[in-house]
Amino acid sequence: MLRSSVTALAFLAAVVTPAVRAADPPLDTAAIESITGIKGTMNNAENVFKVSKPRTDIEPNVDRWTLPPFMGITSYAAFMPVVGGTMLMGDTVLLEDEVNLAMSAALDAGLEVTALHNHFFFDQPKIYFMHIGGLGETARMARGVKAVYDRVAQIRSGQATPASAFPGDIPATSSITAAPIEEIFGTKSQSSNGMVKVVIGRKTTMHGVDVGNEMGVNTWAAFAGSDDNAVVDGDFAMLENELQTVLKTMRASGINIVAIHQHMTQESPRIMFLHYWGKGKAVDLARAVKKAVDTQKL
Repeated sequence: MLRSSVTALAFLAAVVTPAVRAADPPLDTAAIESITGIKGTMNNAENVFKVSKPRTDIEPNVDRWTLPPFMGITSYAAFMPVVGGTMLMGDTVLLEDEVNLAMSAALDAGLEVTALHNHFFFDQPKIYFMHIGGLGETARMARGVKAVYDRVAQIRSGQATPASAFPGDIPATSSITAAPIEEIFGTKSQSSNGMVKVVIGRKTTMHGVDVGNEMGVNTWAAFAGSDDNAVVDGDFAMLENELQTVLKTMRASGINIVAIHQHMTQESPRIMFLHYWGKGKAVDLARAVKKAVDTQKL
């Protein structure tokens, strides 16, 4: 009986999969090229159309060597037709002062941002890679890609030399008042040398074992500087389906995202992490982070 069931499932997979592929709508490659302004290439074997944009406008140095675009600093966006629309995946090459404005452009255009990280060591200026995705109308996906690339071009045309810091100085001596931050988060904080930290744990399992706050599955926010001129940095622990909402909420409040990645493997449910950095009044920063926390299903 079991063997019959397995055989039936294999037969169904063989029959249904080609039917789904055959039902894929044709991809409007001309529209993608027209909207993005980039000539693309079609891989007929994989049914994927890709547009690529080498970063010829920058000359980064990696390990004391000038890195050409061919060696990994080319942005791309790949489009695949699927039932119900077009699937988009891409990787965007960004300098530090381009990351958050490009991220906002992607999110505002209806794309997803799925990872942010480095690919190199000893690179000057620092290069980051922002992965994007989406599912929907072909033209909407293409417009999202165009918005990201246009935002990067706008930044570089206005300032050829990349910024070396976010605006605003941070006081050398910290004197953060804990009480208002504790009130905003509704929890007690930790304090050290005038700095204040709030930690919010959550749970998952790894290898069948429950893990939580003390094992590193937590969201935290640390505040330094003064009440009126503070900096906040921290980490968000999120389920996969919480990532986009947290990103949008943080960016809408002006908080800079500096990394999106995983910290673990083999966990269930899967936990994603993002690291962030913001400047402003301590209570405003605390409210911004708490607003993002409130979007989660904790």
